[in-house]
Amino acid sequence: MRKVVVSAHPLVKHKLTLLRDINTPPKQFRELIREITVLLAYEATLDLETSPVDVATPLTTARGAKLTEPIGLIPILRAGIGMVEGFWEMIPSAEVWHIGLFRDEETLRPVAYYNRLPVHPTVSVCLILDPMLATGGSAVKTVNILKEWGAHRIKFMGLIGAPEGVERLHSAHPDVDIHLAALDDHLNEKGYIVPGLGDAGDRQFGTG
Repeated sequence: MRKVVVSAHPLVKHKLTLLRDINTPPKQFRELIREITVLLAYEATLDLETSPVDVATPLTTARGAKLTEPIGLIPILRAGIGMVEGFWEMIPSAEVWHIGLFRDEETLRPVAYYNRLPVHPTVSVCLILDPMLATGGSAVKTVNILKEWGAHRIKFMGLIGAPEGVERLHSAHPDVDIHLAALDDHLNEKGYIVPGLGDAGDRQFGTG
């Protein structure tokens, strides 16, 4: 079943506007990615399973809940690194593994160059982190890698998506939920999201 969640939160919209601004410097850009990720993490984890637990309060005992599903974060290098800290603020126990992909600028196809997954899955839910869902090639390839590895519950969390990327990911993996801060208009002839925000990696690390 297809599920695309585009945040309607006013804070997400406000911070995303600042993120898009060409005049936003790298330090502020990184801070905004972390802040938006915190807000998106709330929405992307609404369906996590919990189990009841009793805790002692200063007055009595209260029935509460604790997470029962371990979570793995898979940032796609290099731009996805900037989203890890924001998610960790919400769930510090989340494990982090890195997958390195780069896009061939001529074919627009992803090329894998790095994979630090453990031998066997150790979590119940995998969240792929990548600021941009453009052509969808990197997202599809990462899901392929995770499924071959043995992961069953996979979600994609990004900042901005293009309709072409969303459609490609859904066509290849209709069971993967997509969580975005915004869904933009289209891709240009170079495969960049319009209006977008430019190259998220370059803008984070000041290399553009």
